[in-house]
Amino acid sequence: MSVFGVGPEKEAALRERMAGLGISEGDLEETFLRSRGPGGQNVNKVSTCVRIKHVPTGITVKVDKDRSQGVNRFLARRELVSRYEETILGKKP
Repeated sequence: MSVFGVGPEKEAALRERMAGLGISEGDLEETFLRSRGPGGQNVNKVSTCVRIKHVPTGITVKVDKDRSQGVNRFLARRELVSRYEETILGKKP
């Protein structure tokens, strides 16, 4: 079963992409916050917003696009990898 609440293919592809760039889970600091905006009672009571910091580079990403914390954790890692590629490797999105 998926850790992030997404398909196993998507999770495997993300882990492979992170490994290829040398980003490990141990390099990440993850904090959870309460989201804002629409989403009803869920976002007001549950910390679904995810902030991830890649400690070696200082790149920080904050995601609260979904009502699910697991999906936001996945999206935050995917955004972090994209920013890493832009900032460190100079790749354009």
